[in-house]
Amino acid sequence: MSTTTQPAAQPHLIRALGRRDLVLLFVVAVFNLNVIPSIAANGGVTIWLWIISLLLFFWPQGIAVIELAHRYPGEGGVYLWAKEVFGDFNGFLSGWCYWTNNMLYVPTIMLYFVGVSVYALGPGHQGLAENKIFAAIVSLTLLALLTLLNILGLGVGKWINNVGAIGTFIAAAVLVGLGVVICSRFGTAITAADFKIPANPRFVLNSFGVICFGLLGLELASVMGDEIQDPARTLPGAVVWGGLISGTLYVAVTITLLVAVGKSVNVLQGIVQAVSGMAARVGVSWISVPFAVMLSLAIAGIGSAWVGGCARIPFVAGLDSYMPSWLGNIHPRFATPYAALIVQGIVSAVLVILNFAGAGVQETFQKLLSLAVVLNLVPFVYMFGALVTFAVTEPVPRGHYGRTTLFVAGSSGFLTTILGISLAFFPAQQITSLWSYELWMFGGTLFFVGLAAFFFFVYGRRKQRVASELARAQTAPVKTTRVGTGDSPVEARR
Repeated sequence: MSTTTQPAAQPHLIRALGRRDLVLLFVVAVFNLNVIPSIAANGGVTIWLWIISLLLFFWPQGIAVIELAHRYPGEGGVYLWAKEVFGDFNGFLSGWCYWTNNMLYVPTIMLYFVGVSVYALGPGHQGLAENKIFAAIVSLTLLALLTLLNILGLGVGKWINNVGAIGTFIAAAVLVGLGVVICSRFGTAITAADFKIPANPRFVLNSFGVICFGLLGLELASVMGDEIQDPARTLPGAVVWGGLISGTLYVAVTITLLVAVGKSVNVLQGIVQAVSGMAARVGVSWISVPFAVMLSLAIAGIGSAWVGGCARIPFVAGLDSYMPSWLGNIHPRFATPYAALIVQGIVSAVLVILNFAGAGVQETFQKLLSLAVVLNLVPFVYMFGALVTFAVTEPVPRGHYGRTTLFVAGSSGFLTTILGISLAFFPAQQITSLWSYELWMFGGTLFFVGLAAFFFFVYGRRKQRVASELARAQTAPVKTTRVGTGDSPVEARR
């Protein structure tokens, strides 16, 4: 009797994302209102930082995403790209940093949701945002809800993303519209001097890394490459439109926030703070509550986009056996990477709880955000490095762009990314203890990179051992056994 072992079928994911879904996904993933108050708190000089970052980082990022997605389509995005160009370990490290950053970044979105949602409760409830117990309960509840919705599938989760994008458009339009009315009626206290580099630029330096971080997101859809409808045709146009809309909104909202509130902006409540103040000046104070509700929806959409997208990294790593293989499991009914989503949700929940044990809510937000900046920029070192590699090593580039475009975009993006990572180690003005901050930044970075090396080499050796045993089993000679007696033996294959 003989038995044959069939290779396990590759998990099948549903192609649920069309062009409109991608454009809205890019807007909700890139244009994150939660980082703007932290940036605007450093004054008018940040407008110049936005422009520099858009030219030297965001434009090259769009080129990198289109080029790499064209060359290496499929699930995994930054993980797959670095793996194909620089080898397995670099691919795993790129994907690992992208994923672990998300587990730090998602809690900041939850905290921002807390800071905004208290305005939806009406006047007199704003102080709840600094109540650690209230903030923890609301953060954990929203995290659990978004994880559940993404387990139900992108067919469900994408509507949260789309509603979030629509909420983002409306929130930005209301904010900018009120700013225009204020300027036309009352003028502005902002002067040319506010756009000069301050005498002590220490706090501004951190903003550059946060701005680069705020411009990330064009790569997110490619992490879900196997879930896009006709990605070769759909992705490039969606990247262009999503990038243009997001960049314009960032600059417009930052200017409006500076006009309305100035440098005294609260990093958690700055957007609603600005709208409430401007609405009161023009006699439409009633708009604050519905605006807070709309902004809360936008923040939930941002959280859903990153919760759903980044969970695909451990899913693919599980399939490659560099992380526990059960992370590559998909739900039998909903066809989603539910195991990776659950693990991601649990780790993010633990980080929320641990960080509330020490600093205040605003400082907790800033510390989580700064470490997330460092980890999330690491994959972009590989992305831009890949463009330079293509330009230098290929006699005739075989991708979407020519040699000059690849080299200029790759070099610009690479150097800007390195600068953004370095400047994130400078503390923001919300940080009360320099030594505690630097210990958190250096210790956290080394911890997560070291953990990546541990997982890769432990599970990498395991993968090689299993592959070797399988190869030996397939090449072993067939053994025969004589069964019964007489002149007609029966051979049994073993």
